[in-house]
Amino acid sequence: MAGTGQMRIRFVAQGQVQGVGFRPFVFSLAREYSLTGFVRNSPRGVMIEVQGRDADLTDFSRDLAQRLPPLARLTGLEREECAVLQGESSFSIGQSSTGGNGHSVLVSPDVCICRDCLADIADPLNRRFHYPFTNCTNCGPRYSITRSVPYDRVTTSMSCFPMCPDCKAEYENPADRRFHAQPNACPICGPHVWLLAGRTDGTRLAHMDCGIPHGRMQTGYAINLTGDAALRALAGMLADGAIAAVKGVGGFHLACDAGNDQAVAALRLRKRRPHKPFAVMAAGPEDARRVAVLGPEEESLLLSPEHPVVICPSLPRTFGTRLSPLISPDTSGIGLMLPYTPLHQLLLEYFAEALRQKKEETGAERPAILVMTSGNLSGEPICLGNREALACLDGMADAFLFHNRDILIRVDDSVIRPVPGRSPIFSRRARGYAPRPVHQGNPDDSISLKGGSSVPPVILGVGAELKNTLCLFKGEDAFVSQHIGDVSTVETAAFHQDMRTHMSALLSVRAHAVVRDLHPGYVSGDLAEKLAGESGIPVLRLQHHFAHAHAVLAEHRHTDPALVLALDGSGFGEDGDVWGGEVLYLDSSDSRMPPVHKRLARFAPVALPGGEAAIREPWRIAHTLLLRLGLLRADASGTSYGLSPGASVAKNVRFPLPWLPEYAKSAGLLPRMLEKGVNTPWSTSCGRLFDAVSALLGLCNAVTYEGQAAIRLEESLQGSGVSVDDGEYPCPFAPATSATPSLRREAAEDCPDLLQLHTIKLFVAVYEDYLKGTPIPVIARRFHASLAAGLAKLAAYLGRRHGVRHVGLSGGCLQNVTLLLALVNALEKKGLLPLLHKDLPPGDGCISLGQAVWGRRILLASRKREEANCIQTTIP
Repeated sequence: MAGTGQMRIRFVAQGQVQGVGFRPFVFSLAREYSLTGFVRNSPRGVMIEVQGRDADLTDFSRDLAQRLPPLARLTGLEREECAVLQGESSFSIGQSSTGGNGHSVLVSPDVCICRDCLADIADPLNRRFHYPFTNCTNCGPRYSITRSVPYDRVTTSMSCFPMCPDCKAEYENPADRRFHAQPNACPICGPHVWLLAGRTDGTRLAHMDCGIPHGRMQTGYAINLTGDAALRALAGMLADGAIAAVKGVGGFHLACDAGNDQAVAALRLRKRRPHKPFAVMAAGPEDARRVAVLGPEEESLLLSPEHPVVICPSLPRTFGTRLSPLISPDTSGIGLMLPYTPLHQLLLEYFAEALRQKKEETGAERPAILVMTSGNLSGEPICLGNREALACLDGMADAFLFHNRDILIRVDDSVIRPVPGRSPIFSRRARGYAPRPVHQGNPDDSISLKGGSSVPPVILGVGAELKNTLCLFKGEDAFVSQHIGDVSTVETAAFHQDMRTHMSALLSVRAHAVVRDLHPGYVSGDLAEKLAGESGIPVLRLQHHFAHAHAVLAEHRHTDPALVLALDGSGFGEDGDVWGGEVLYLDSSDSRMPPVHKRLARFAPVALPGGEAAIREPWRIAHTLLLRLGLLRADASGTSYGLSPGASVAKNVRFPLPWLPEYAKSAGLLPRMLEKGVNTPWSTSCGRLFDAVSALLGLCNAVTYEGQAAIRLEESLQGSGVSVDDGEYPCPFAPATSATPSLRREAAEDCPDLLQLHTIKLFVAVYEDYLKGTPIPVIARRFHASLAAGLAKLAAYLGRRHGVRHVGLSGGCLQNVTLLLALVNALEKKGLLPLLHKDLPPGDGCISLGQAVWGRRILLASRKREEANCIQTTIP
């Protein structure tokens, strides 16, 4: 084909271009324009060489960028002319190349089952009828089965399943949608499921072999089934009230009938999770509408390729089909998802059939919706292996549905909440989204390595202690891991180290520096110190709330001066206090200098008697505030309380306070604890203020999961019909050294120029309204609105003072949509420009990104300014 008018162009496509049907797309596009050449995976990305007429190459170049497959994302497309090859007559998909240092490939997240594959498993004439591992180039597992790149079958957990002739023909056929689909399989050659439930000798499942050879049955089980029979049998067991461990894409779920109170109660008891909401799975949108209100935003998220858990408003039980109230006892919302694998789809269909049969027998109707909660012990990572699940979940599950496609990476379900008029917010970012990077733009700076070469720095952020993630910042992109969890447990700390090793290998990089939290007792910090000692790289320390601030600004690629409101439960402060209600100033505009940090304002400090005990029992904070403010007095025994004379109001209809009957004895110990200052840290936390108000109003004296008190406080507003114009409480600000009422004296030199929001006055106003008998929803609405108004006034004042209009919002308290919307509206009315999280959760799941972004700027600034000698500029 080569001859007069011929040209040859080499492209390197970078981004999410492996495992998404990109090479088959290029192959078809080249044939469409009668071009010769090849396409292949490489460490740099997808390498393409095309040869043909100039006009055809122009059209090819245009369509290459504009007609991408549904799952593909380009972050870069290099182009250069090269020599024409004489005698080339065809276009081919070449073998992947390996080697080199680093690459520009983005591994695709796991993707929900597509419509075509759903049609395949529903068609009795299709060879994949009811096959639970059906997939194609547009759907199926990716990240969770990928060992390394380039993304080829040999580098995935499908490498041990040789394709049968029919599957291989599809794989090699350019016209087939399974052309080069790496997880391609069928019932003949692919993975299988099997069900184990009970031993005939009465022993527990944990003592049994969890494998089953192909084509053989094992004896000694009450139920021992494979294939479609296993799924149907499990559906029947679930309809009868059983709890099952079900292996999926990124790990195991614990499943039960969401309409069966006894089953849900048993699951809560076995999992030791008394109140935290469970996620549920419905077979489709129509089933979901029977239990939830689905607006356009909710439905769009439910049907998106990511298929996350979407927090939706529950349908009132008088209108909807009944779910167990034990699913979500603290909220009127429900965490809902749709089946994202063919296995889940088939299980839900069979479960619906089983329920229809039971309705014919009993006349009782229940929705075909299953609880699908993470298969793990409390505080530990989700189980991924068959033997691991048997060991960990044996006391929770009555049955186990296994399969033999290995899960290489634990990936929990993502959880997301729509926000009216705004981008949705993540509660947990994992399956469907990880490891998609947060793009940071073209790197124009580098550091020097021993040997003289220069490279863009690679920074590792190890994250926080709770809701942990880790982040590797490489080149233009910050790669934030999936949700890891609470790394204070041995198992989760091991998961954290596994993810660091895996992500480093997947991205083919090693870190030049590691960033940790300032807290001296964090396990994540210990992991950073250990890595630094082993690798000879520097450890940098960044305060928790400044990491929050850098994260939200990084999502918007904002480096100019900005304010950030960091509102959460706790973070170790630079002064040794527990921070959490902070107004911060950041300026990263000068790349020659380290970012400018300054704490401008805070919430009023409150004492936390018992430290962690005060977080577990919010009544302690409310009680302490009342004692310190002189609004409550104890008798000589210290166990009986009355109102102080100065605290009386016209109509005291609510006394004694809600916690006194249960905690009177413990409350009697607080005055002495406060007097001595024993285990009583000071906190400026927004989360602790919510805890105190929730306890004061009788909503939550003790918590069983993080944020429970604040969730109940926000929930008290739901369906109350409270007017948004129902008045506000005072919440002014003043210099911290002169702020009144003051519970702690401050020396002027300890906090120069620091302002303080009068959150104590806000608490007192809530207390007085409570004693008057004002309805709880009215108080809750006034509290949310007043706090937002006070913060907006403070931000407006500081914005004028420092010449900035952009205000970032970060921290776990911004999961509270009522506070978030009130705050955003109040800021906008002041002429300010709020910046909200859009790629990561506002809670501690974003900390690792902030650490990595800041660490990169510190390293680059130290190179550019030789006088900044706190960090070595030549990296080993």
